[in-house]
Amino acid sequence: MGKPLKRHPAFVPVSRDHHFGLLLVWKIRQGREKGIAPDRLFNYVKYFYATHMEPHFSLEESVIFSYMAKNDLLRKEVESQHRDIREAYKELSGFQKDDLLNKLDEFCQMVEAHIRFEERKLFQYMQVELLKKELEEMEEKVAAIHKPVTEDWEDKFWVK
Repeated sequence: MGKPLKRHPAFVPVSRDHHFGLLLVWKIRQGREKGIAPDRLFNYVKYFYATHMEPHFSLEESVIFSYMAKNDLLRKEVESQHRDIREAYKELSGFQKDDLLNKLDEFCQMVEAHIRFEERKLFQYMQVELLKKELEEMEEKVAAIHKPVTEDWEDKFWVK
């Protein structure tokens, strides 16, 4: 496989968010290894989802994906992934103990696979396919909307 493309500045803030999404996955997995109670893990997921993930999805859907044709297969795939993650998140609240732990594992797998898809396929494709003017316009729109992830969670279960 060839050397990865340098990330266009339009995608940099969103890629930074992805780093924190991967950290979410890592933290939940650390908590699982340490035997942390499922409700503590789920509370963190609820916080992260509402504070960071949903706004991130909204930015991608309103700005980034709008630069692709509605019938583009990669756009359809990524929008489907967003729907699946939202659905998986909603379902988490219906589970207890072991079932919740299994569903958290599935949720983490979905989030990780989704981030890898966007970073390795979608953004690479868009950087090549979009015009310079479109990328610059996207960069301005992303900058106007994007709020950097700031971690404000006291229960650091992943370090205990």
